[in-house]
Amino acid sequence: MKWQSRLAISTLFLIAILPAQSATPPTDQQALHVLNRLSYGPRPGDVERVKQMGIEQYIESQLNPETIPLPPALKERLGALDVADKSTGDMLGAFSNARKRAKDGDDATKKKEREIIGSMVEQTAENRIARAIESPRQLEEVMVDFWFNHFNVFSDKGIERALIPSYERDAIRPYVFGSFRDILGATAKHPAMLFYLDNWISTSADYTPKNPGKNAAAKRGLNENYAREVMELHTLGVDGGYTQKDVTELARIFTGWTFSERDMLKNNRTFQFDPRRHDDGEKQWLGKRVSSAGQNEGEAALDYLAMRPATAHHLSYQLAQYFVQDTPPEELVTRMEKRYLETNGNIRSVLRTLFSSPEFMAPSSMGSKFKTPYQFLISAARAAEIPVTNVRPLLGALNQLGMPLYGCQTPDGYKNTEAAWLSPDALTRRITFASGFASGRMQLAKTTVEDGERMGKRQLEKQAEVTQREGGKTIMPPLDAMQLLNTLGVSVSEHTREIIKSSPENLRAALVLGSPDFMQH
Repeated sequence: MKWQSRLAISTLFLIAILPAQSATPPTDQQALHVLNRLSYGPRPGDVERVKQMGIEQYIESQLNPETIPLPPALKERLGALDVADKSTGDMLGAFSNARKRAKDGDDATKKKEREIIGSMVEQTAENRIARAIESPRQLEEVMVDFWFNHFNVFSDKGIERALIPSYERDAIRPYVFGSFRDILGATAKHPAMLFYLDNWISTSADYTPKNPGKNAAAKRGLNENYAREVMELHTLGVDGGYTQKDVTELARIFTGWTFSERDMLKNNRTFQFDPRRHDDGEKQWLGKRVSSAGQNEGEAALDYLAMRPATAHHLSYQLAQYFVQDTPPEELVTRMEKRYLETNGNIRSVLRTLFSSPEFMAPSSMGSKFKTPYQFLISAARAAEIPVTNVRPLLGALNQLGMPLYGCQTPDGYKNTEAAWLSPDALTRRITFASGFASGRMQLAKTTVEDGERMGKRQLEKQAEVTQREGGKTIMPPLDAMQLLNTLGVSVSEHTREIIKSSPENLRAALVLGSPDFMQH
């Protein structure tokens, strides 16, 4: 064991046995490390707040986000978004009607309906990005990002754009710290997943629709997409010990798990089990005999998958990779796996084991992760502490950086490793973003009356505090390099600070955000 690990273990032991008031206060580096991993980076004053709270108390508060009130301005802003509370059926109805009118109408109608669809997409993104930048419940937002990638769906497939708001709200967000079985079941039954991985059209071989039409043949037969991904990506992992025969048998088990667009539009019923589509034959899956039991076959399969040791290992590895290092220490993964099985897959307990580990706080872990484009943009907005009321430039930047929000086409979601995102071209694009962001040239403030009404009074007042009017436009002033450096503290090296100090003043803020130091966390 390295000397850093021994030192960290000794420190944790002392913290446990000594009275709280005699514990050594955390260093700036330790506070920054926790902020960089459990949040999207520090805002001004965050380092001092964490040092005053203590790292253990900060971590515990983040693991219990319901104890942290949301700022009134953020609550007002989120409440003003049409997509925030709209039912899945209402979203699908609005989307389908707009898409149909855009296809069949005249040019003016097409333009108007495309704008309606664009507004739905933008509000969905604003709901995510506003929370990520402004919510004090930072770990909750980080875990939403983690789990959405784990249970990824692609927004540009068919009706997915209408389904994603409720998918994130109803199937991901409520379960990020709870039982893994719960989030596994919620995603399995949500129409966004059923549609994306085609399980909604998976049927037994002898299924015949009630009203067979010209497309009846296309909606009959077994589809293995979900069965394959639920084992390979969601639970057991690619080396989880299953065969192609197991994929086929699990697909048979999940036949009948579907939804009806008509029923969703009329009754907002987002999931149904259709016994007519289900394969009632006996199955042999993962060495087990599965008797005919209708929907309960699938429920039992999810129960079994959620508590397999291979699942515990797969999830523990992914969490350790996300929060510690691209190649996480095996000893840590093993302890997390053990805790997962002891607590019946309780995510909060596994995270406690991770965050209290010597490996998490080891010097070798600090600054060892390369930010994804999403993490890079959100951390820049947080460090600058400017009210990003217009998310369109950030969405455009994410597209340019190769990580469009909700835009990963493959079911494995976006990677969070350096190898996935570090390249000369990617660095050039990040520096271009840093330059535009730091200069104030990006139109991050909303300007129209309609935008202002939707934004809410508090957010509008907050925007007015830091913006200025120029040529009829609301613009942000250039960022203050010294404020950025003070916020980022010791995470920016002395070498980088010297380079910034010797550069022209109008370039300094861009150099901070474009530095190698800022791209690591």
